Amino acid sequence: MSSVPLDQIPAPHDAATTTLVDQLVQWGRRRIDERVFRPGMRMPSIRKLALDKGVSRFTVVEAYERLVAQGYLDSRRGSGFYVRERLAVVAPHERRPAAPDASGAAEPAPPPTLDVVWLLRNMLHSSTHPEKGPGLGYLPARWLDGELLAGAMRSLGRQSGAQLLGFGSPQGFLPLRQQLQTRLAEIEIGATPDQIVLVSGVTQAIDLLARLYVQPGDTVVVGDPAWFQMFGRFASQGARLVGMPYTPEGPDLDALETLVATWRPKLLVINSVLQNPTGTSLTAAQAFRILRLAEQYDFLVVEDDIYGDLCPAGYPATRLASLDQLRRVIYLGSFSKTLAPNLRVGFIASALDVAQAVADQKMLVGMTSPELNERVLFRVLTEGHYRRHVERLRARLDAVRDKAARMLERAGCKLFIAPGAGMFLWANTGVDADALTAAGHEAGFLLTPGSLFSPHQSPTTWMRFNIANCGDPALPAFLSGYLDGVARRS
Repeated sequence: MSSVPLDQIPAPHDAATTTLVDQLVQWGRRRIDERVFRPGMRMPSIRKLALDKGVSRFTVVEAYERLVAQGYLDSRRGSGFYVRERLAVVAPHERRPAAPDASGAAEPAPPPTLDVVWLLRNMLHSSTHPEKGPGLGYLPARWLDGELLAGAMRSLGRQSGAQLLGFGSPQGFLPLRQQLQTRLAEIEIGATPDQIVLVSGVTQAIDLLARLYVQPGDTVVVGDPAWFQMFGRFASQGARLVGMPYTPEGPDLDALETLVATWRPKLLVINSVLQNPTGTSLTAAQAFRILRLAEQYDFLVVEDDIYGDLCPAGYPATRLASLDQLRRVIYLGSFSKTLAPNLRVGFIASALDVAQAVADQKMLVGMTSPELNERVLFRVLTEGHYRRHVERLRARLDAVRDKAARMLERAGCKLFIAPGAGMFLWANTGVDADALTAAGHEAGFLLTPGSLFSPHQSPTTWMRFNIANCGDPALPAFLSGYLDGVARRS
């Protein structure tokens, strides 16, 4: 783990009386609170930390003992110091032991508290230095077109201000929904404006659907791996999360059939195009089989197509909604990845009764979404520049994809697949990804461990890399140095 000088650790108000032990304790607590050092992880050895921090072993021992006393660490004789599991308080009536279901299959153990706040917090902190954030989930600002948004806002500003003073519609700005109808038709999805509800990004879409369809104890099938932020939302609704494994060809549909036959889920949530994090896309045969299973076992499919605009025309990918025409598929889209992370305009396209229920739920939790953002997006989409902007993004991703892949392979990683589009690479590092993430944090890099992409945060050696943010010249040396060091020690 790379050295971080103790004088870079924020000191308390009475800095003059702060000892080296105090500073080291603050460093340890902060790393544990931020989930850089995660429950069950072994802390750096006394010798190594003393060398890294330039302090005596006595100082490290004293700091570790204080962290034990404060409930942050456990001391294991002959083994070292480990981060203590600090369990959330759960009411007695909420504690349910694992039990077999009617078929005799063991129920999955309740997942641990899903804590992704540390990553989200550091994503925001890293926004000004994306080259230090190969784990970030969005494109760097220098790749995006601020003038495209500024021009749309200037155009909007030339209109009468009275148009901006209304409360807005629960379904969202009608002209934008009409424009989305046209865009969906281009990918062979038929939807009227009344079947489209505008939301504040896919995150809000998942929240609304969870509130509508998931009751405590219901099963939701998600990818394993998959987009981690939805796990916490479904878990907070009381859902049982069941993971569908992935192969280099896409979702393991034999495993999916077993899962849905056993657990009879309410929902299946899936990226059909450029899945996050594996980069796989559905074939037509896979899509047809998923829809047959949905019909046979009576569950809804939530299709998250947030990366669809990064997929070039002719790329081998099939959207479920284009086959199903929104009978059993609820289709989600967004513009946060291609325009700006803080634009926060997405949409749900679905059957008419589902759209009406979503709009009603949206009113209950937030009234309407910001129409100003929706009007800005409408201007962007209708003034003719968005398509060329997306084409430039695809070209830039194409220009760095092979370079990032080769860098990871030279460092000792093995790629899940070599995707021909999209922004992510899913790589097997061969070492504990949580420990590598912690080391990266110390070296100034924000990495994303594969455990976050598991619905049960299972330990893994896999890690997601954003190819647009892998250009820091120090990154290859850090990765290869860490992986080589682990190999030598083993």
